Amino acid sequence: MLDIANGTSVGGFNEPSGWVQRWSHLVPAGAPVLDVACGPGRHLRWFRALGHPVTGIDRDPLAVQAAAFGDEVIEADIENGPWPLAGRTFGGVVVTNYLWRPLLSTIIQSVEPGGVLLYETFAIGNETVGRPARPEFLLQPGELLTACATLQVVAYENGFLDTPARFVQRIAAVRMPEQAAPPTRHPLHL
Repeated sequence: MLDIANGTSVGGFNEPSGWVQRWSHLVPAGAPVLDVACGPGRHLRWFRALGHPVTGIDRDPLAVQAAAFGDEVIEADIENGPWPLAGRTFGGVVVTNYLWRPLLSTIIQSVEPGGVLLYETFAIGNETVGRPARPEFLLQPGELLTACATLQVVAYENGFLDTPARFVQRIAAVRMPEQAAPPTRHPLHL
């Protein structure tokens, strides 16, 4: 069940992120979607139900096994090995509860023209309420905005959510097609 007040699912992280649900309409119809650090596949299920081919990547073999219903699920240690999707782009790229700064530019480059990046993860301040608490896993103020400077930001938030208690930054940003005239309309749904 979605808690509308704070945009998260009640009962934990088994349902799609409220942020991902809210902005998934920006992903072009039928476009392939990549979920980075997909875990057991909550966002893969969401986008597959919306008619998108889905690709997930995670280093945890149990998570990959649980997400095996996806069109393509890759087991890979993306922090210590090569990016297994080099040269591929997607109409939607989803990242939640994951931050590995050396991959930020690679993840952003994986968004195809007209595609969208939906990113939501922990921010500085989270160390006061729980884990993660180490600075290397917490976004600094405005860091996600800076990382997405080559994309058109449709929505951005930096703040605190109650259930469960956490500080987050989240962004919905579109890679504009090279020939974008007239201006592209990105509906702002509540």
